[in-house]
Amino acid sequence: MGGTHAEMARLLWGPHPRPARGPRPTLDLDRIARAGIEIADSDGLAALSMQRVAARLGVTKMALYRYVPGKAELVALMVDAAIGPYRAAGKPRNGWREHLEEWGRQLLAGFQRHPWMLDATVGPRIMGPGELSWLEYAVSTLDGTGLSGAERMDAAVLLVGHVREITQQARAAGPTGDPETELGAVLGDLMREHGDRFPALTSALISTARSGGQNQAWEFGLQRILDGLAALIDQRAC
Repeated sequence: MGGTHAEMARLLWGPHPRPARGPRPTLDLDRIARAGIEIADSDGLAALSMQRVAARLGVTKMALYRYVPGKAELVALMVDAAIGPYRAAGKPRNGWREHLEEWGRQLLAGFQRHPWMLDATVGPRIMGPGELSWLEYAVSTLDGTGLSGAERMDAAVLLVGHVREITQQARAAGPTGDPETELGAVLGDLMREHGDRFPALTSALISTARSGGQNQAWEFGLQRILDGLAALIDQRAC
């Protein structure tokens, strides 16, 4: 399933010469990636195989290997096609914070559409131009704030981590579950029985219930991350 980093980079970034041998090419990398995405969206990344992608495209597995050397390369192509290049929604008026807030919401939506990307984007790897355009936008949004290049990169990574955590929670809860609501219900039952041992937690759960038990983990975390960046930026301006 392996391949050299150079091969991975060539597949993601080009150039993409047509196979020199065999019949006239009937496939391209985008069609192959889209077929893989359809399988992963439906059945998860574990169900993905070169054989299934080939069958979906109506070709043999050997024909598929003429374009993509293995599953690792296929998954890399799928990630870059699934996330696509970042497109800003309109022109936010309030500076870097509004830009990053919208960026985070769009990234969350992408991971929610394709939760298999959680497993496909772990560890050191070569990113494609689409995925890197997201990082480029986030880092460039913080230009002129007084943050160093490393700090701007770390800010983007911190936001990505929050997106991943929320997506992971939702995936663990299943298609019909709300992880915070379900957890709150179980904890509520426990606290009714053992609340005297955990008074602070009991009070917090009562407050949550009074507010309707709304799932605020995404919004709360997003705003606190942005608050922290704002405080650091204000500190640098002094």
